[in-house]
Amino acid sequence: MSAPTRWRVTLYALPGIALAIPTLPVYVYLPAFYAETVGLGLAATGAILFAARSLDVITDPLVGVISDRWPTRFGRRKPWMAAGAALAAVALVRLLDPPGGAGGLYLLAWSALLYLGWTLISIPYAAWGAEMTEGYHARARITAAREAAMLAGIVIAGATPALAARAGVGEADALALIGWLAIAAGAPTLVALLAFVREPKASPSSPAATATMTALAANASPRAWRWRALLANGPFLRLGGAWLLNGLANGIPAALLPLYLKHGLKADTDATGVLILAYFLAGVAAVPLWLALSRRIGKHRAWCTAMLAACAAFVWVPFIPEGGIAAFFAVCLVTGAVLGADLALPPALQADVIDLDTLLTGERRAGLFFALWGMATKLSLAAAVGLALPALAFAGFDPNAPTAPGLWALAVIYAWVPLVTKLCATFIVWRHPITARRHLAIRRRLAAKGLAEPPERGS
Repeated sequence: MSAPTRWRVTLYALPGIALAIPTLPVYVYLPAFYAETVGLGLAATGAILFAARSLDVITDPLVGVISDRWPTRFGRRKPWMAAGAALAAVALVRLLDPPGGAGGLYLLAWSALLYLGWTLISIPYAAWGAEMTEGYHARARITAAREAAMLAGIVIAGATPALAARAGVGEADALALIGWLAIAAGAPTLVALLAFVREPKASPSSPAATATMTALAANASPRAWRWRALLANGPFLRLGGAWLLNGLANGIPAALLPLYLKHGLKADTDATGVLILAYFLAGVAAVPLWLALSRRIGKHRAWCTAMLAACAAFVWVPFIPEGGIAAFFAVCLVTGAVLGADLALPPALQADVIDLDTLLTGERRAGLFFALWGMATKLSLAAAVGLALPALAFAGFDPNAPTAPGLWALAVIYAWVPLVTKLCATFIVWRHPITARRHLAIRRRLAAKGLAEPPERGS
């Protein structure tokens, strides 16, 4: 399989902008909007959104498996993405622009449908990216383009409320505007992707692959041997563990950032907007640098370098005084740049792990793998909130009456707990066994079994 052209990569990446635009308002603005403006209250809103999100435990693996095993005349990934886009578009508009009298049932129904639509898009979308090429470095280029587009979408979403407020647009209208903006960006880019980019065909099983599957299935049910193959995939377990820990390390600062900026740094609204914008812009700008580094030292070592850079920035946060905007701006630039590596490199590493699974089982299960990684992401983010906020309260921080020890605890939990967690993730992934050379050997064995095309030089 030859490396995709720049045109194909661009068409593949562009829908990521629209896919990312709603994430910031849905996760950041929507809970407060329904709790306060709509009047549902914090407890009820939180419980409803948690219940809607919990459905992902069922839908994520189901969509992954279906998009792997249910080919259609239009492909394995495209039909689900199209259906998910239509569902998410309707749900997003209804959710961000509720009618008068909207209650808890309204929020539950439309948020559940929105999450389902996102799942139908995101899992086949990620799996498609992993299947566009089998090249070790070419995969990093594809995932980097997609994640850079998604970061651009987040920047657009973050800037829209501020621009709307300056234009005199109210909060409710600004939220509705973001929904329509996502649809306006998503409709043409998704249509172009589905119409002009061919989806790779699933590789047929060869006699050698069938023999491998038979050996794995010995003394096991048809379902059990497939899960046994996952547990026998050491690089998958290593990468998954690091992914989970790094997600936890990213989720804790995200959950505590508003508290730290307000109480620890004493940043005003304008400074907060600048810091957040600098963070995401640094992520977009740094993606080419991480790609270049990954070609020199390997994808997993480049990711480790990024995590160590984040640790080097986080270590100074508790020592930044109130009003130290410039110092924290530097931290935002470094950690934002690291975000570019966190988004661009692990999905490319995950695609390499899927090749090893194909070698073991003879099946292409990219959808299932990305569903599992998506669940790990959601679990780590939920755990970050569930651990960070109670730990902060236990340490004595009270947002209504902050004390010096409480503010110190806020800074330590915000920065040093993620630092330790990222160091653990770095330790796990440092010796990740699938290097460029070993991945080339896997591809050659796949080609010998008729499960892949012979690798091209330099791919």
